[in-house]
Amino acid sequence: MRPLLPRSAPTASGMSSRAIAKLLDRLEEQSVECHSLMVVRRGHVVAEGWWAPYSAERPHLLYSLTKSFTSVAVGLTIADGLLSLDDRVVDVLPDHVPAGLSEQGRRVTVHHLLSMTAGHGTDSLTEAWQLEPDDLVKGFLRVPFTEPEGTRHTYDNATTFILARMVERVTGRSLPELLDERLFTPMGIDHAEWDRVASGAAFGFHGLHLTTEAVAAFGEPLLRGGVWGDRQLIPRDWVELATRRHIATLQLEDDSANPDFLYGYGYQFWMSRNGYFGNGAFGQQCLVVPSHDLVVVVTAAVNEEHALPSVFWDCLLPGLDDAGSAQDDEILAERLRRLSLAPVPGSAAPQRSVKARLEASAEDSPLPDGTTVIVDPVDGGWLLRFGSSLDIEAGHGEWRESSPLGRPVVATGAWQGNSFVADLYVITTPHRVRLVVDADAGTAVATWNIVPLTGPSLTLHVRSPLMTRPDVA
Repeated sequence: MRPLLPRSAPTASGMSSRAIAKLLDRLEEQSVECHSLMVVRRGHVVAEGWWAPYSAERPHLLYSLTKSFTSVAVGLTIADGLLSLDDRVVDVLPDHVPAGLSEQGRRVTVHHLLSMTAGHGTDSLTEAWQLEPDDLVKGFLRVPFTEPEGTRHTYDNATTFILARMVERVTGRSLPELLDERLFTPMGIDHAEWDRVASGAAFGFHGLHLTTEAVAAFGEPLLRGGVWGDRQLIPRDWVELATRRHIATLQLEDDSANPDFLYGYGYQFWMSRNGYFGNGAFGQQCLVVPSHDLVVVVTAAVNEEHALPSVFWDCLLPGLDDAGSAQDDEILAERLRRLSLAPVPGSAAPQRSVKARLEASAEDSPLPDGTTVIVDPVDGGWLLRFGSSLDIEAGHGEWRESSPLGRPVVATGAWQGNSFVADLYVITTPHRVRLVVDADAGTAVATWNIVPLTGPSLTLHVRSPLMTRPDVA
């Protein structure tokens, strides 16, 4: 894969390798499961690492970090004169207006959607989908508005879905097509993948898969007034408008330990104590710090109580303009090359196979109750068979890749006494399944590390493209 950004040693870009090493230490101390990290200073990648089995060429699900890309699509459409901040949903999408719509619903504009100030008291997505299973725009407008528009920020996924549909209506292009043509292709990004709702439309608020470097490259034109190389890809006015505070943000229940979510909200960007950032569930972040010419990207699988991006500020900022030595750079580079998540420990037992019945009493089981699970030794690893339609390969002491239904799964396993244990990574996402088979009892249990926000079905998430109802909480 051709590099999108130039590389340099931290020292050459005025940054301390020891500060980055301290960050790695802190992530380990806090048991933050990172999948990738990239630090860009003065336009150069100074540190990059992937925790195996995650790797540089592999796109990763960004969850709500997708919203920041949709914001850029809106900005491009406004710059083309096809949309304005004052345009109302009812005027741009008149065929999605429910009967008896309230006067406030008729006043909701592009500005209100971008800043998430339409007036709903909570995220409207679930209720909107229940009210109108085939028309999320109409469902959004039917959800009662409890606050005057423009007065209160409520994190509301459906607002970004509607923005995507408005862009598509006035441009005649799908959101992925528009961003491919105007942003990704000019930047050299050719691998963007989008999860979609059942109708085939891109979520807009979620579902974009990009490599870590592509996300870091996205941060560069944001730093430089929309300029990439010698091209003005994003209007300068839009960068300035989208990345400044438009509304105060309220304390969220799941962000009680995270002050960075209390600095206000822009147009699908979060303000921060240092610059601003795009944020996706479970630790997908693109941090942009103009005052330090710094972009930091992380993909991860962490619970929301982890205080990202606080750890970045604590470790990285003191190391700016405090360059260390070439030896420090070499030590850091070697550490970054060796990053890895732990394979399942245990023995290979190469002649041993087992058949079991899956017990799925938990609500969020990846597989249905009663699914037949067969573990057969194959070529120094195993073939794991789930029912009649899902076969996954697993390695011993290594990761083995297969794509049973289109999306890659990378798996490792081992025998631990009379139990077979395997980790199945849905490798283009933050998610993995832990399988434990009790050979004596003939039973198996499967659990997610973190349940995907689009539902617990493993079969659904190993299909490509993923197509589902928009039930992201």
